[in-house]
Amino acid sequence: MSTLRALARARALATGRAQPVATVRHLHVTARPLVLVPLAMAGEANAPLAALVGTAHDDPRLLVVPQPRNRDQRFAFAAELAGIVLPWIDGHRGATEDVPVDRGRDVRQRYVDAPQLVVPNPAGVTFLRLFGRATRFRRVDGEYPVHPAVPLLGRWLTFFADRAEHPGSSALLALTEALTLHWATGQSVLEDLHLPALLGWIDPPPGLTGAQAAARAEDPAVCPPAGPATDPEFDNARLYPAIEAYAAAGDDPDARRAAYAELAELLRGQLAPTWDLMWRGLALLYALRPGARVAGRWDGDRDAFTAFAEHVDAGGAPQPRRDGAVAAAQKLHRLERALTAYAVQRAYDDPLVMAEHRLTGEAFVGDVTLADPTRVDDSGKRPVLRPRIQVVTDEPVPMPVGATLWSPARPGQKAKVVFVNRVGESKTEVVLELSGGMGRGLTPPPGTVPEVGERLCYTTLSDAFLPAGAFPTVEETPWTHGGPPPIAVDPDAVEPDVVDRPDDPAAAEEWD
Repeated sequence: MSTLRALARARALATGRAQPVATVRHLHVTARPLVLVPLAMAGEANAPLAALVGTAHDDPRLLVVPQPRNRDQRFAFAAELAGIVLPWIDGHRGATEDVPVDRGRDVRQRYVDAPQLVVPNPAGVTFLRLFGRATRFRRVDGEYPVHPAVPLLGRWLTFFADRAEHPGSSALLALTEALTLHWATGQSVLEDLHLPALLGWIDPPPGLTGAQAAARAEDPAVCPPAGPATDPEFDNARLYPAIEAYAAAGDDPDARRAAYAELAELLRGQLAPTWDLMWRGLALLYALRPGARVAGRWDGDRDAFTAFAEHVDAGGAPQPRRDGAVAAAQKLHRLERALTAYAVQRAYDDPLVMAEHRLTGEAFVGDVTLADPTRVDDSGKRPVLRPRIQVVTDEPVPMPVGATLWSPARPGQKAKVVFVNRVGESKTEVVLELSGGMGRGLTPPPGTVPEVGERLCYTTLSDAFLPAGAFPTVEETPWTHGGPPPIAVDPDAVEPDVVDRPDDPAAAEEWD
């Protein structure tokens, strides 16, 4: 936890209301996301019990599994869910746009929009990951067939779960994580996973403080858990008898309909409060102004969606149960690059996030007091434009001479530290030499060089492109890591070494 976030938590506890830790929204929120609130049966590995799903607050659809241990009913639930999710996904596969590649020498196609799925918390993401793994390999023929849409649903749920691991992706959002990215509460990180309590801190009802609203929301009788786990007291006192009543109905259609209606109404009562909270939380996020680089990260989600849709259309295989050594290393490298880029982009978009880096000595803010915008360096083979500016700051400047810095105001321009001069007890003068972002001539275009009086932030964080690493092919990796097996040696095909029989009789007898 950063110093600023810890301070914001302390202030939230003192004021009784969550404190903002971001000035802009750092994720994309579509106009009509698909909201999914799942429930799973306690004590069973990913046995779905119910779900409330829809793209509008006033139009939820309830899916119920009366007997979660019954395999046929579980896959009937999956088929019903596929009937909602797959058409919704196909609704985003309409118009496409041209995306230049290879420096403009070629173009590729990308869908102009992508689907966004929202669940209450990270446990909901885990539920979708496990449910996708349980359905994407199912057969549609042979023994124990399932509906043809079930394996396809599993592949798409796995796609969304994989995108949730990608830093900065907005394809699958856990609402509690999205909210805590922008607000700090006066409760623990574990308590922030409880959506009703979290929203109690961020948007308490009139007349209540955040702490009071959170304490009230933690009462299961007032607001049930946001899933996929249910309250144990609810399970024992109400859910179990309702499931038993459905089972006891047997083959009597009227009794089964009545028992099913009672069970569905019971589960709707558990899901409806969370359903309302989901749309309330999305409205809070939607009201925030998006950061400048959010659209670029959403373009990455659209690229991933387009690529996977083309893979499915081409009859590609489902995602493997586990990655090979090379594929796993490449995936880890992509995630590390994305995490680094995401951290830098958030800092460039948000002064409040950049303030955390200023506290750690990775950035400073100062005023330009001197500027030489037309300075030319003619020490090389040809003269080049190298303006210099002096920035005065009252913050620590631990960067050494020769370090390269960047400014969020001009991300394409580098600033090399020429010298650092301490003035008095609180001021520091930093002379910077600028390069890039000023054209090819010896006269900089207006606005490309900072002017005297301008207040700027300079940081060691770079928003430049991060090149991908080089990895060996599967054929070039050792057999212990998924490469080709070692060459088998046939002992009968190997000729033994020829050794002469010793002439000495004692040695010859020992040799024999």
